[in-house]
Amino acid sequence: MKAVILLSGGLDSSTVLYQAKRDGYACYAISFDYQQRHRRELEAAKAIAHSAGVVYHQLVSFDLRQWGGSALTDDSINLPHHRSVTEMAQNIPVTYVPARNTIFLSFALAYAETIGAERVYIGVNALDYSGYPDCRPDYIQAMQEVFRLGTKLGREGEVIEIVAPLIDLKKTEIIQLGNQLGVPWEQTWSCYTGGDSACGVCDSCQLRLAAFAALELQDPLPYQVRG
Repeated sequence: MKAVILLSGGLDSSTVLYQAKRDGYACYAISFDYQQRHRRELEAAKAIAHSAGVVYHQLVSFDLRQWGGSALTDDSINLPHHRSVTEMAQNIPVTYVPARNTIFLSFALAYAETIGAERVYIGVNALDYSGYPDCRPDYIQAMQEVFRLGTKLGREGEVIEIVAPLIDLKKTEIIQLGNQLGVPWEQTWSCYTGGDSACGVCDSCQLRLAAFAALELQDPLPYQVRG
């Protein structure tokens, strides 16, 4: 059995990769260089793919920076810092990249159909307060219908399944699952900035640090600021 795993190198996607392994699938990881703000997460994806022993790790490159529209692809848009969970939950943040998961899932679908994979795993989560529209259950359900209608396999009754095992989990629950699966957290990267140390103050860092703290665990990543 084969599965394609969308692997960013972050906490969530790394957990999903290890879950796919636990589920008994031969894992084909796919990561994307879309000219995002930094390359640190791609280095993490490479390390995680190696640690997990994937069959093949593919890097797909294209340029979303030319369009901008997100703090992750446009340096003129400031990254949000020092925000409370309540503030994060109020609006879709400037770190949202327009249609990113639709683009990623389209590549993953084409790859999966080509290699005969039965599943595409994605680490979306609807409860970590980001509010991204392409991380919600109704979006995944809609994309599943695209998988059915938009492929030869789907029309022939062999629909490639989208698996989003983290979608209803809290960040603390994801970390607990990752611990059970043996995810090497020290190789992952969640920070929106690059460098040798995570900033500790962007939304992603704060959510990650808060979850580790709630579990009374030490996040093994180096941080410029903790908490």
